[in-house]
Amino acid sequence: MNTESSIRAAGRTDVGQRRKDNQDQFLIAELRKSMQIHSTSLALDEECMLFGGRSGELLVVADGMGGHAAGRRASNLAVDHLISQLLNNIHWFLHLDEDHDEAFIESLKALLQQTHTKLLAEAQDATEHRGMGTTLTLAYLVWPRMYVVHAGDSRCYLVRDSKCEQLTTDHTLAKQLVDAGGMKPEDEASSRWSNVLWNVLGGHGHNELIAEVRRVELQKNDTVVLCSDGLTRYIDDATLLSIVQQYGDDVDEMADHLIALANGSGGIDNITVVVSRPDGNGRSVRDGDLPRSVPLVQLDDESDLQPDLSESMSLEELQSFANEDTLPDERSKSE
Repeated sequence: MNTESSIRAAGRTDVGQRRKDNQDQFLIAELRKSMQIHSTSLALDEECMLFGGRSGELLVVADGMGGHAAGRRASNLAVDHLISQLLNNIHWFLHLDEDHDEAFIESLKALLQQTHTKLLAEAQDATEHRGMGTTLTLAYLVWPRMYVVHAGDSRCYLVRDSKCEQLTTDHTLAKQLVDAGGMKPEDEASSRWSNVLWNVLGGHGHNELIAEVRRVELQKNDTVVLCSDGLTRYIDDATLLSIVQQYGDDVDEMADHLIALANGSGGIDNITVVVSRPDGNGRSVRDGDLPRSVPLVQLDDESDLQPDLSESMSLEELQSFANEDTLPDERSKSE
């Protein structure tokens, strides 16, 4: 019976130096074929679990917002719902191949939409959770492919050799201004719009959720990093590359160093990081090249996952939370 994990991954979350509570969540999981044995004539322990070969690796980071309990609840609910849906639809992950690639991407998009709807429904029923929202960045690794699904300003990076690439887009007004030519890239991080999110799960629910999807081809010795903006406000691509190169396969020390770096630089927000060194045999892309990404894809109304009966609802607008991620309507009201 094989119960030991072969994942080379580590996750850390820290409240930081300024916050009283931690609204971030992370998840690292292996998806395996499994069988629960209840009764048999074989020489096995009763109620034992048999595991087949590892199917894939799941990485998730969520950064809640909405103030104290609401932010914690939003990120917690999002990750819990993801786990529930994945367990109910594990067939997609166990039978993934090139022929079903597009259908799988649509299912990932639908999964994000269902999670968004779940948050909106609970916020409607609980006054103390009105306006709660969360970023969510999910990476599913099935060698040699990685699928990244994302909304918000948490990030997914791919580090290969001497290159570091941010695979996700920050869904902030500051990033939109940079892309439109209205702001210099070097001014983005310090802009008052850098924490104003236009795309999150939950929130006020007035806008349609946009699911950003990437598919990349992995290569042996790649490093995948997911993190909340509590880390990225203090490091740039060159710093992340240097730390990854310094620690190599020691993902635990790498994660600890990144948390310590953010805390040492001010730790104004919660800090969460997940680091993975996916393994595989051979190379699927040319040495040193970072893979091309599938362009941003919008959600549609179709779902291949278990249906969620909750409908999207309009919510009261978010309150203002100083120094926290918020939504456009709230920043304009607080000024």
